[in-house]
Amino acid sequence: MTLKERIVEDMKAALRAKDAPRLSTIRLLLAAIKQREVDERIELSDADVVGVIDKMLKQRRDSIRQYGSAGRRDLVDAEEFEVQVLTSYMPSGLSETAVEAAVTEAIAATGARSSQDMGKVMAALKPKLSGRADMTRVAALVKGKLTG
Repeated sequence: MTLKERIVEDMKAALRAKDAPRLSTIRLLLAAIKQREVDERIELSDADVVGVIDKMLKQRRDSIRQYGSAGRRDLVDAEEFEVQVLTSYMPSGLSETAVEAAVTEAIAATGARSSQDMGKVMAALKPKLSGRADMTRVAALVKGKLTG
């Protein structure tokens, strides 16, 4: 069963269970997936769906920060629930040592020597780590290894 099929089945289960908050979040996710499929005229693979989920998670985390600083606890709670639902579809995260090993391997494989080669390294890492590691932290790790 593909990830997209699993999400559709979870939507049906939430509909049957009359779980409105979960159903709403899953529908938002399916709409984002469908929008990307229509825009790009392709059928999304599991890796592409993980990318859509990752983007939605970043948006939710940004909203949580903004709502928190504005003192809107009700909106923070709603966003945190959505993060919880979306995270359940993400692949298991990699440990810090596994990420570091992948970065070291990618630097060696691409022959990167300076921070100017960071794009090549990130391009090699993105398919392997997207959805399994915070790419912002990965980029900081790559930059540190290339400049240090």
